[in-house]
Amino acid sequence: QVQLVESGGGLAQAGGSLRLSCAASGITFSIYAMGWFRQAPGKEREFVTAINLRGDNTKYADSVKGRFTISRDNAKNTVYLHMNSLKPDDTAVYSCAARLPPYTNSASSWQYWGQGTQVTVSS
Repeated sequence: QVQLVESGGGLAQAGGSLRLSCAASGITFSIYAMGWFRQAPGKEREFVTAINLRGDNTKYADSVKGRFTISRDNAKNTVYLHMNSLKPDDTAVYSCAARLPPYTNSASSWQYWGQGTQVTVSS
C-alpha cells in the first residue's frame, strides 16, 4: 500500500519560514519523481515544485521561485519543501505527489498523493 504522509504545516507570519516533509512508503522511492502542489480555498490545485530522481533537477512555479526549495533524501524516503519569505497568498493545503519520471506540472498526471497539510500565513 502506497502512502505519502505530509507533516510540518501550520501557522506562520508573513516573511517567516516553514519546512514541510513528505514521507513515502510502499514504493521504491528512488525511482519516483516527487512534487508538491497546493490548493487554496475556492481555487484549483496548482503546481508548486518538482524534483527528479537524484535531486539534481528541479522546477518551480514562478510564484515561489527564489523563496521555496525542494529537496529529497532517498535514504529516508522523504521529500522536503523549504518555504521562506512566506506571503499570505501562500496559504493553502500543500500535498506531495509521486510519479514515474519525467515530472510534469500537470496534477492529473501524478500517480500517488498525500492527504495534504495546511499552511496558513498571516499578514
